[in-house]
Amino acid sequence: METRMKTGVFVGLITLDCIYQTRKSLQPNEKQVAEAMLLAAGGPATNAAIAFQALGGQARLVGALGQHPLTTVIRDDLARQGVELVDLTPTATEPPPFSSIVVNVETGDRAVISRNAADRPTPNAPFPDSLLDQADCLLIDGHQMALGCHLAQLARSQQLPVVSDAGSWKTGFEQLLPLATTVIASANFCPPGTGTEVAAIAYLRSLNVPQIAVTRGGEALLYQTESPAGSQSGTVPVPVIQPVDTLGAGDIFHGAFCYYATQTADFVTALHQSAAVATLACQSWGTRRWIDQLPLAPLSLDQSPP
Repeated sequence: METRMKTGVFVGLITLDCIYQTRKSLQPNEKQVAEAMLLAAGGPATNAAIAFQALGGQARLVGALGQHPLTTVIRDDLARQGVELVDLTPTATEPPPFSSIVVNVETGDRAVISRNAADRPTPNAPFPDSLLDQADCLLIDGHQMALGCHLAQLARSQQLPVVSDAGSWKTGFEQLLPLATTVIASANFCPPGTGTEVAAIAYLRSLNVPQIAVTRGGEALLYQTESPAGSQSGTVPVPVIQPVDTLGAGDIFHGAFCYYATQTADFVTALHQSAAVATLACQSWGTRRWIDQLPLAPLSLDQSPP
């Protein structure tokens, strides 16, 4: 009997990323010739959807795009990656959110400037319930909060996992986070009144989120789970590497987690596997070249940098 491909629905920001690779950071009034340049679809939900698709799932990306000429680049890129796009503002004529990104080839660090969804039309309710047809999981990045909350409520009514990407605090998270079955936060996630990772975890626990993880770049990530069998907490080590490019690593981690969580019921196992994928992504420039290295070879968590 043929196994059905798992479907992940990803809700949030769709940007056009202009990525430059340089040898050093830009100084005031300095001009540089980039080592390389790339135009690609971007945004947290978008990069997560592409990772989910690359690993073997079927990704459905839901957001606001429109028909500005620049959106052709985004649509073509998503089509090449096999991601299904559901545009809830198809007649919008505004340019898509545009991110300018500079990646330091020596360190892998990146600097990003973007307007995100600040100037984008907001998809209008009512939202079609068909967005979750045949879905196995839902990821929300918080950039289309009303849409995300609606779909999270619908997903919970259908007993679907709801994963929240909590890279930073956003207005409306107080409504969304209690609907999440998993929150994957970054070290920069600071709910009001908190200032540490431990305090952020305590805040999420107060909302009764069953599964919580905090990614911390190259450091071991933290996790805590609650189940009828009891609570569990600990750390998941991250492979030690010399990064080439850290752009999108967190987004790729989230997409990988959604994929592996549909394959296993074990939260910690999915975190380990996702950390390996994000590490792979950090070892090539841009947000796509890591896909050429799949299928993922076993990566030792004790690996030393070259």
